[in-house]
Amino acid sequence: MRIGGFRSEDGRARFLAAYEAAMAELEQPTTAIDVATSFGSVRAYRWQGEQATAPPILLLPGQTAGTPMWAENLADFRASGRTIVAFDALGDAGLSVQHVPLRSLDDQARWVEEALVALGHQRVHSVGHSFGGATAANHALRHPGRIASLALLEPAFTLGWPPASTFGWAALATLPVPQSWRERALAAIGGVPVEEVRTAGPIGRLIAVASETFVSRLPTPRPLSTAQLESLCVTTYVAIAGRRSLAGGPRAAARARSHLPDATVEIWPEATHSLPMQVREPLAERLRSFWTAADRSAARPTGV
Repeated sequence: MRIGGFRSEDGRARFLAAYEAAMAELEQPTTAIDVATSFGSVRAYRWQGEQATAPPILLLPGQTAGTPMWAENLADFRASGRTIVAFDALGDAGLSVQHVPLRSLDDQARWVEEALVALGHQRVHSVGHSFGGATAANHALRHPGRIASLALLEPAFTLGWPPASTFGWAALATLPVPQSWRERALAAIGGVPVEEVRTAGPIGRLIAVASETFVSRLPTPRPLSTAQLESLCVTTYVAIAGRRSLAGGPRAAARARSHLPDATVEIWPEATHSLPMQVREPLAERLRSFWTAADRSAARPTGV
């Protein structure tokens, strides 16, 4: 199995320019470092919070989006007072550099765990969107002791398969096709009108350039089995879109409610797969309360 990479040096240069422009939309991080793992170096950003002793928030992005995808959410998450750590996913477009193939979901969980260990984080509030939700869930399943809480935002390939059309649109977005075709594919994946893709700012342009210039060779996640869901004994929040969901819609929400041992599950009726950006403020309120409750529960003596 080969590793992911850019199609050409010109494509890499175009991506880096788009990435720099997109990162400029975020508050300047306190630190930006490259962390060595068994599979390559992981680009990690850190925004120091006032609550130095509280578990930090870990952000895992959707595919081709990288850390810049959190531009609209970062300030609201920062309002929690917690330190925030964001990874560019290894094997995907970003500043992380893959050296060894990721052959399984165990490997996907392992690079996250190794990066957290290298950074010295005992426990984290893990947050993943889309493909990042699948990564977050698989990491939590294998390393529950590292997880203070788990937030899955429209988690693709976690509670169910995405619609079959998604695979076609995703493939089309990576081909050398006319720009209008790529825009249509990205709109279908994100659950937004084509006009929104065409008028997208730096983040949207980054995703479009990444889709065109980077070839990802990652293991495709499989939805968690009933046994796996029932063994995921971490405090979990699940947000599902009410329209054009890639996470599985109401059926996925029902499955989460039925089988996750400690989960709050919410369907956002007007949101699509781009849920974190579409319900930014109310979602941040939910998550801030969720993180606080999880911390209080962890501090409570056993049996109380």
